[in-house]
Order: sequence, then C-alpha cells, then structure tokens
Amino acid sequence: MVNTKYELIIKDIKKAINSGKYGVDEKIASENELAAKYGVSRQTVRKAIGQLISEGYLYARHGSGTFVARPKTKRGHSKNIAVVSTYMSDYIFPRAIQGINQVLDENGYSILLKTTNNSRKGEAWCMEELLSKNIDGMIIEPSQSAISCQHQVLYEQMDAMGIPYVFIQGCYEAMMDRPYVMLDDVEGGKLITEHLLGLGHRQIAGIFKADDTQGILRHKGYVKALASAGVAYDPDLVVWYHTKDKTTKPMEGLLRIFENGIPCHGVVCYNDEIAADVIKGLTNIGRNVPHDISVTGFDNSLLAHSKGITTIAHPQEELGKKAAQTLLGLIDGSISKKEAHILLEPKVIERKSCF
Repeated sequence: MVNTKYELIIKDIKKAINSGKYGVDEKIASENELAAKYGVSRQTVRKAIGQLISEGYLYARHGSGTFVARPKTKRGHSKNIAVVSTYMSDYIFPRAIQGINQVLDENGYSILLKTTNNSRKGEAWCMEELLSKNIDGMIIEPSQSAISCQHQVLYEQMDAMGIPYVFIQGCYEAMMDRPYVMLDDVEGGKLITEHLLGLGHRQIAGIFKADDTQGILRHKGYVKALASAGVAYDPDLVVWYHTKDKTTKPMEGLLRIFENGIPCHGVVCYNDEIAADVIKGLTNIGRNVPHDISVTGFDNSLLAHSKGITTIAHPQEELGKKAAQTLLGLIDGSISKKEAHILLEPKVIERKSCF
C-alpha cells in the first residue's frame, strides 16, 4: 500500500525500470518535471531519488541528471522465494503450495505469495512489485499461458538480475527453454481419451480451455488417442472456451452438439471443475451419467472425489516439491537451466462417471 507521494514516486520509477520503459543508462525525468507531475517539492523528489540510488536502481551524473543503473548481477541472500499463482482457491493449488512450503521451510526459506486471478496484467503487476523486493527466486504459474506473453521483458529483467525462476503447471510457448515443472498434459489427455475408447465409446466430445497451455496440450493428447484408435477427428465434437467463459461456454457447446444431432457417447473435459458442471447440466436436461453418456475430468481434485468423476491424477504436492527443489538447485548451481525441464507422469483414476 502506497501511503505518501514520496513512496509513490519510488514505486512508479521502479515500475518503469522493471517493465523496461526506462533502459539501462537512460536518463529519467528531471527533479522539476517529477515535482510538477506529483505535486510535491523538489526536496521530496530528491529524497525519493536518493532512496533509489541507495538501492541501486539509479545513479547520478554530476551536471547531467539521474540515470538508470545496470541491474545487479545477483541479489542478496534474502532467503525469500516469491510464489505467484493464478488462483488461491481450494481446487488444486493449495496442495502444491504445501509441497513448495515443505521444501523451502526445510531449507530455511520463506514464501512471498501473490495471486493474479489468471490475468496477464495481474501477473505483470505482481512481478513488478516482487522485482522491487529482495527475493532469491520465483516459482510462477503463468496466466493465460496459451496467449503470447506481453511482459516478457520482466522475465528478461529477472535474467539480467540473476534471479532464477521456475514455471509451474504451464509455460508460455516462447519461453519453453526456461525452467519448468509440469504434469505431462499431452499424455494425460491421451490416457483419459484412451480410457473412454477402451469402454467402447467412439463419438467422444472434448471440452478444452483455449487460453492456457494445459488446454492446448490436453487437446493434443485427445487427438493422439483418437488417431491411434483409428477414430476420425471431428472438430464439431470439440468445444473451446476461455477463462472468462468457463461457467457458460462448455455446457452451451455440448448442448449445441446435441441440437445438431451429432451422436456423443463420452465427454473429455479440461478439468474436474468443468466435468462437474457438465454432469450437473446433463442431469438437468434428463441425460443420465454414465448410462447415457460418460464424463471424465482432469486433476483428481476434491470435486472428482465428491462427484465420483473418472479423472487424471494430478500429483499436486509432488509438483510443488519438485518446483521448489528445482529452484533451489538453480540458486545453488547444482542444476543447470537445461536440466530444469520436468514432466510428471499422469495416471487414470476410475470412478462412477464412466460406463
């Protein structure tokens, strides 16, 4: 929380530097310009600039003004790790946090936790704030990871500052060379589709999230399973949705399939949350699950347990532990960036939603 204009000046200049608006050795606005902009005295501006110089963000050149300093190659050993998640709900991420915290706590580290609400702007804002703090590394679940990252400069800033980071759950396509720990979503999508095929279903609908890489990869696994079984891929059986449409588009798309008279014997859902909504929607229109239509989920969440959904096991706690172990390895140099690409193995958990 920014309480004074002095603090606001510091925050805004840090944000401009961390976002790349000001480059290294670039001159910032003059004291007079800043004083006019923020409605403060030059003394207040001078105090804020002095603070930024002492923190290593700026340097003064006598007679010329104030300039952006070159980032430090390495932060101090703060023993603080930032963890950025898309949501902090009771779905799956709390278990991942438990795994992260266990490993970090055993090694004397503390967590700084931020959430983005799966917003790219929210992610950029969290990163800008965290880059103004003394952190030793970051574990980050990217927001809308299937859409090109508009704030890659912030990751480049972390690279320049020597702050290691690990993507968890998903990764931006343009940054797949960076460290990550994820479930093998392609294999998971393939396994859950094969399960329905093994039950004799051939007309299998798929509901996938379009703005996260997990949705793209799970769809890829779905396509692979159909091809291996000699079942033709039918785009009319596939429903795509975005984060903002998750409460409406999946069921609307499935209803459209029924209205168009396309036979449908099973549904592969992006995750357990969508599967639970689909089962409820199918029940409301008089369809019996699983006798009329089988439904699968993904993640083995509490929802899958309570609703009896056949799903893909998500090693949530192990995912968190592996991410923390990988980050600590990057910090102490025992793991190279090239080695830090980890895919965890999925498996099918059978329950009563399939027949």
